[in-house]
Amino acid sequence: QVQLVESGGGLVQAGGSLRLSCAASGRTFSTYTGGWFRQAPGKEREFVAANSLSLGRTTYADSVKGRFTISSDSAKNTVYLQMNSLKPEDTAVYYCAAGVWSSVVRSIGRYWGQGTQVTVSS
Repeated sequence: QVQLVESGGGLVQAGGSLRLSCAASGRTFSTYTGGWFRQAPGKEREFVAANSLSLGRTTYADSVKGRFTISSDSAKNTVYLQMNSLKPEDTAVYYCAAGVWSSVVRSIGRYWGQGTQVTVSS
């Protein structure tokens, strides 16, 4: 069974940066697509970014293009989300997930992490 553990969340001021990490058991991200999602209170879960090493594909939500970068390290079996130029509207619980590409890009994960809080103050 795949286990995912997120880290790197915290409180930052608008314009700041954070780097989230999602460590997986086994060689999860050598075969599965890794994805990042977020959910703010009272709002629907939102797709943020996805990366597939096996397919060579990366995609981002329009709201984070040019500010966030997803990357995967197969040796460390970890997927990262570098977040720059953070805005208050980025405040949410961020989750990582693993699954097949066609599902992850539709916010459907086979395996999910517990989430990490990102708070951006104005």
